[in-house]
Amino acid sequence: MYSTNTYRFSFLILTIILIVCFFANISLGSVSIPVKDVFNSLLGNTIENEAWQHIIQNYRLPKAFTAVLVGSGLGISGLLMQTLFRNPLAGPFVLGITSGASLGVALVIMGASLFGSFFATLLLTKWSLVIAASLGSFLVLLAVIMVSAKVRDTMAILIIGLMFGSITAAVVSVLSYFSSAEQLQQYIFWGFGSLGNLSWNELLIFLLVYCFGILFSIISLKSLNTLLLGENYAKSLGVNIKQSRFIIIIATSLLAGTITAFAGPIAFIGLAIPHITRQVFNTSNHKILLPAVFIFGAIVMLICDSIAQLPTSDYTLPINAITSLIGAPIVIWLLVRKRKMIF
Repeated sequence: MYSTNTYRFSFLILTIILIVCFFANISLGSVSIPVKDVFNSLLGNTIENEAWQHIIQNYRLPKAFTAVLVGSGLGISGLLMQTLFRNPLAGPFVLGITSGASLGVALVIMGASLFGSFFATLLLTKWSLVIAASLGSFLVLLAVIMVSAKVRDTMAILIIGLMFGSITAAVVSVLSYFSSAEQLQQYIFWGFGSLGNLSWNELLIFLLVYCFGILFSIISLKSLNTLLLGENYAKSLGVNIKQSRFIIIIATSLLAGTITAFAGPIAFIGLAIPHITRQVFNTSNHKILLPAVFIFGAIVMLICDSIAQLPTSDYTLPINAITSLIGAPIVIWLLVRKRKMIF
């Protein structure tokens, strides 16, 4: 086990890496902007090139903050699910939250034409997709909460969540079958995920809901540590299993549902970041894991987004593809090197 000073040093190094990745992410892109001008712009000083100022303040800075929120939020929600179900393959989307959001977006994109061309044009706006994804996530969350109140076995909730995901995926498949090529293309592009579509006002709403999710995660820290040793042990310590389960599900749903609504379904991060953090910190104490996962998730998402931008190129790769291509080999390497999974 590591000492307290070792953990503090590790957090200091990770914080420095996070800051470096944040500034690198703002500096890189299709338009090359000198680091000096990036610093001046962030400090509120005016720079000679007004176009650079606009790019930094209205596009790259919100995108970098979005990457931090998305990476940390998915990492934390993945940690919560893996601990709750005591399953290393559990991720933030096992409850069907993302599937519900996908169904809401699919109904708007591929089902809007059923209401006529006027309503189709009205519905296919940026906010309509966010609202549709949020409603879809909320309805699935409501169903999962109702089930969790009646089911004692936690694993049964996991199976039910996967079944909700299968049902919504089936409905999306039916909608896809009857949709035009243009509608399918729009839905597929949404599924790629995107970090660069949020304005400052949208980011503020995102941040507000995100903070509630983080607050519920912090409240559940004590119960998370006891749940690692099983529900019977947690009960013997006086932990209210149903209440703890409810808080953890709410925290995960707020984080994963909001992220999916604003940034689309982003793969890998929620599943892999908790594993990477456990391997690096060699602990199962959630008081250490939670902030570590926050930083690791933010760093990995910033790096993936910087790569996806293809610096000095006009092309941008799907963020979903980059997170899986970059992250999966890292997890495989860590597990092979350690030869065992810490859980």
